[in-house]
Amino acid sequence: MTTSLYSLSVESYLQTLGALDRVMTKGATHYSDNGKNPDDILSLRMVDNMMNFKFQVLSVIGQSVGTIESLRSGVFSPPGKSDPTTYAELHAKVQAAHAELKAIEADDVNSMAGADVVFELGETKIPFVAEDFVLSFSLPNLYFHAATAYDLLRKEGVPLGKRDFLGSLKIKR
Repeated sequence: MTTSLYSLSVESYLQTLGALDRVMTKGATHYSDNGKNPDDILSLRMVDNMMNFKFQVLSVIGQSVGTIESLRSGVFSPPGKSDPTTYAELHAKVQAAHAELKAIEADDVNSMAGADVVFELGETKIPFVAEDFVLSFSLPNLYFHAATAYDLLRKEGVPLGKRDFLGSLKIKR
């Protein structure tokens, strides 16, 4: 069986974004049911020197939709600090990213196999080919930030389990 660039990237991104959507829904429900404002979740951190929940979620979006955009342009730069100021706005961004990725055709992504992609951060420039960028940079970062967002909600008492993190599995049909 051959694995395509689309399968490695978009299908994995969709699974993680779908799971994050459901995790965020549970987070909002938990906060609402307990008389708390879900907007308070945005600033959650496990320790002072880590980035907050909002950053973790935006990074999942950046490592999914942003990676596909980068495969097209040839350049990946980390997402900047974005403008959502409410939990609902941030959640809507996750849903929009999921919808955007669902609309992408497999052939469009597969045609970018072997393309050059350069990670740029300030003066740092790291060259990749598309598959290596997805496998060694994008996916590890996607899972890191998704797990951190999940863990922050879990720490707050949101009733989540491993199945929530995994999302919809790619099972044999």
